[in-house]
Amino acid sequence: MATNATNARTGLADTKVRVQQVGRFLSNMVMPNISAFVAWGLITSLFIPTGWTPNEHMAKLVGPMITYLLPLLIGYTGGRLVGGDRGAVVGAISTMGVVVGASIPMFLGAMIIGPIGGYAIREFDRMVEGRVRAGFEMLVANFSAGIIGMLVAILAYLVVGPVVASLSVWLGAGVQALINTGWIPLASLLVEPAKILFLNNTINHGVFTPLGTQEALAHGKSLVFLIEANPGPGLGLLLAYFFFGRGVAKQSSPAAMIIHFLGGIHEIYFPYVLMKPRLIVAMIAGGMAGVFALSVLGGGLRAPASPGSIFAVLLMTPADGFVGVIGAVVAGGVVTFLVAAGLLKSDRREAAEGDLDDAVARVHAMKAESKGAAPAAAPAHAGPVRRIVVACDAGMGSSAMGANMLQKKLAAAGLADVRATNAAINSLPPDADIVITQATLTDRARHAAPGATHVSIDNFLDGGAYDGVIATVKAAREGTAPAAPATPAAAPAAALRLSEGDIFLGLKAASKEEAIRFAGQKLVEAGCVTPAYVDAMLAREQVVSTYLGQSLAMPHGTHEARGEVIRTGIVVCQYPEGVWFGGDEGNVAHLVVGLAAKGDEHLALISALAGVLEKPKVVEHLSHTASAADILRILELATTAR
Repeated sequence: MATNATNARTGLADTKVRVQQVGRFLSNMVMPNISAFVAWGLITSLFIPTGWTPNEHMAKLVGPMITYLLPLLIGYTGGRLVGGDRGAVVGAISTMGVVVGASIPMFLGAMIIGPIGGYAIREFDRMVEGRVRAGFEMLVANFSAGIIGMLVAILAYLVVGPVVASLSVWLGAGVQALINTGWIPLASLLVEPAKILFLNNTINHGVFTPLGTQEALAHGKSLVFLIEANPGPGLGLLLAYFFFGRGVAKQSSPAAMIIHFLGGIHEIYFPYVLMKPRLIVAMIAGGMAGVFALSVLGGGLRAPASPGSIFAVLLMTPADGFVGVIGAVVAGGVVTFLVAAGLLKSDRREAAEGDLDDAVARVHAMKAESKGAAPAAAPAHAGPVRRIVVACDAGMGSSAMGANMLQKKLAAAGLADVRATNAAINSLPPDADIVITQATLTDRARHAAPGATHVSIDNFLDGGAYDGVIATVKAAREGTAPAAPATPAAAPAAALRLSEGDIFLGLKAASKEEAIRFAGQKLVEAGCVTPAYVDAMLAREQVVSTYLGQSLAMPHGTHEARGEVIRTGIVVCQYPEGVWFGGDEGNVAHLVVGLAAKGDEHLALISALAGVLEKPKVVEHLSHTASAADILRILELATTAR
């Protein structure tokens, strides 16, 4: 019985993680392009015939932007997430297939075919890696991307486009059937999910506008005009994120409220639902509440509200419909807010419970060690281990330092042929035998690399945490064939060098957020990153603390924010009095190293830091010295000694 219950909980947790991964991936295709949605929304709001300042000539921008620009950006981003820069190009080529193959805006089609294009070119590149003759690399690269892009675009044109178009027709028919039977509030069961998949215009203009026009001609108003266009539920969702969300979503929600509620661009809130797919329940509940209020209070509009802002809605409201319309907006907003707030707060409680479980596990481990027991070994790994990957959210500083420390330990244990590298969770290599990451990221890592053995640790700079991993490697090697020769290392990239202008001494900060923002601002002033990268650094801190131990914190942006990095840069910020980075009382950083990585130039310096931090007296000196030259000298000596 207990085993069955445990398996059921594990299955539910796995399902939840998978759903969250899908939602996060869909959101990651849209969120980087929000500015394009805002631009299109502002042009639409201003210049269409029912806009604020109608202009027939300027309104010609609206159609091509929603038909071509926005889907292509989504497809490009989806391809890049899966296949890097080449995947981005193939994803954009592929997206043209769905754009041309359908008569409706192909946001959903772009979300499907863009990643498929990126996956196709990524797998091709892996298949031919090391097999292309010297001098033919560029020829093969260009023709392979072109041919694969062409084939996926044809697939999109013939299959994906028509399937998505058929889906929109099916949804429209379902909504029509609910209206015909009189169960109008239930229409939200189809409308709200369709909106989140960017089929809102299809439902609104393909179903509600014709029906509402007929009803308005007969009765002077129609409630169906407000089923999809009601701005209340979207406002309620964004308010819930503002009060109970975390990270970038919380910080960006106020601007999104203005664009959505006052500008009428509902697309702005769709990524917030995609980030946490179960919030669709809140949207459906709010939509149903709004439609019910319309029915009971006799609300309705004279004509479609386009764009769907509160101003456009009120302008299209007849004199006898204001109570019903305002009631529908308020009801939709309040219900959505309450349901979404409960779901977001539930997320926080689950995270806290997970933290408690981790804390209990750590206590048991410490008790065992205090009684002379050895550190817990990593799970057994079948077969010889060739590659170990230390992974963090962005794949920059903390994991790089951990990989460097582990590589030294492997060499000392006679396992120099085993490679220890670092990576971002979303970019785990397929040949990883063991993946090491922090406990809060292990679920994501497990789904990103299901074939690897996964090990959770608390601190990337805790040398003892790697002893169990090394024991596992040795155990897996016993009885196997002799180790294969180590893969030749690639030529090292030019090392990043610090100057005294990158070092800031004697600082004080009231919170870790203040210290992170200071480091980020110095990276901006140095021309290393855009201002948006600073927000990404704060968002990264919400995922997992960047405190590494040994008095060091290394804040950096999220993996998705790498596009905000102009060039690789590091700033070293010294806080003699320390800055608490959350968690245990001892998590006090005296050195806050702000990092932005474009390539691998920073790895030598990161490795030097890892070596320096193994020596407590040197750490103490770095934490309190009044000489930037001292810090430069120590790091340069450590870099040279590598």
